[in-house]
Amino acid sequence: MKAELSQAGIDLDERDFFAERFTVGELREAIGSMPVSDYFSWRSPSFRKLGMTRDDMSEELMLELMANEPRLIRRPLIMTEDGRLIVGADKAALASLTG
Repeated sequence: MKAELSQAGIDLDERDFFAERFTVGELREAIGSMPVSDYFSWRSPSFRKLGMTRDDMSEELMLELMANEPRLIRRPLIMTEDGRLIVGADKAALASLTG
């Protein structure tokens, strides 16, 4: 994916959010008005280890868990210059970037 974006002339600034974790505030700002659950990795083994269900999760709890355990963030995340946050698996959104 990185190569595809680079070939399309899109400059990337990368952040290894395992090494430099997001804060709850950074996550909230990036996600904006979108549902936090769209960016939470429900299929992650880290989520299964919690022994919780989706019904147990508030947006604030999801944000706290994502800040503390980056494996709970769906990835890759791509922040566009216009402030849109895209989960890398969203092929339609990626296609809109590359024209």
